[in-house]
Amino acid sequence: MISGFQSLIKWPVAMLLAVFVLTGCNFFENEKVVGIDGQTMGTTFSMRWVDLNEDRINDIRNRAGKVLATVNQQMSTYIPNSELSTFNKLPAGSEMEVSDALAAVVEQSLAISERSGGAFDVTVGPLVNLWGFGPNGRIEKAPTEAEIASLKERIGYQKVEVLKDPSRLRKLGQQYVDLSAIAKGYGVDQLAEILEAEGIHNYLVEIGGELRAKGLKPDGSHWRIAIESPASMERSIGRIINVKDTAIATSGDYRNYFEEGGVRFSHTINPETGKPITHRLASVTVLTPTCAEADALATTLMVMGENRGFEFAKEEGIAAYFLYKSEQGDTFIEQATAEFEAFVQEGE
Repeated sequence: MISGFQSLIKWPVAMLLAVFVLTGCNFFENEKVVGIDGQTMGTTFSMRWVDLNEDRINDIRNRAGKVLATVNQQMSTYIPNSELSTFNKLPAGSEMEVSDALAAVVEQSLAISERSGGAFDVTVGPLVNLWGFGPNGRIEKAPTEAEIASLKERIGYQKVEVLKDPSRLRKLGQQYVDLSAIAKGYGVDQLAEILEAEGIHNYLVEIGGELRAKGLKPDGSHWRIAIESPASMERSIGRIINVKDTAIATSGDYRNYFEEGGVRFSHTINPETGKPITHRLASVTVLTPTCAEADALATTLMVMGENRGFEFAKEEGIAAYFLYKSEQGDTFIEQATAEFEAFVQEGE
């Protein structure tokens, strides 16, 4: 079932794959730790858990494949007949009955949009596509001011509504919803729920570097996570932390971009300007109970930048770790909220 994911229409890796699992040989040699790997959403996923019953690995593998295929069919803008793509094609003023899952993720997205004052906005999709980071593929030339202004008229999370009993989505204008900054995290949460339903409470599940950890490894130690440093185009470790009972997501601008005339354009679009972000923040890592929330908040802080983002994280009590460029651009500066530092100290 997992191998079948290679035939799915894939999402772009909208979020930076900057968090990965540090494991040693002893971990994988421990017979009580089992797992599966596969492909989904344009990237890879893995599930590792502590278990004495290896007979249920294949069942969990099949269930994971079905769950991820369902999430894709509900929320991908790369699948022409997905629920979300179908809604996006509807004219202004339309209403459509959708799955409870899609409605819930859109509702959570709108709540974070309101919480962030619009820094997180799932209706920014048309601009993402215009800048070459959507289903239409890369562009060779930056869009004109007129093109940007025209599409900005379609942006605004306030113009999308979630209705209940039954679950429905309504658009007040020509809105196009893009959930790529939250759906991958939601997928991680769904993988975790598969294990929870089996009574498994020591695990680490991950999609494209965004993950959720619970419990401990067989030797009683924490799961160890490395946060990637943006100092090099090759993968290098910036900081290692021990994690337990949390989800982690990272957003950054130094791998997914295009260049024109020596200018680098980030894939992260500011809904207010309609253009890629231009501040000095290189990456931000967020820890929250669920990966969907961590995913969305990491993008939110990335849009805000190192100053506004850090202040917002402090005000909201978000455990966040920032890496931003110095004014000279030759070094990176670390900054973390008290909540992040407290989490790190607790795991030491």
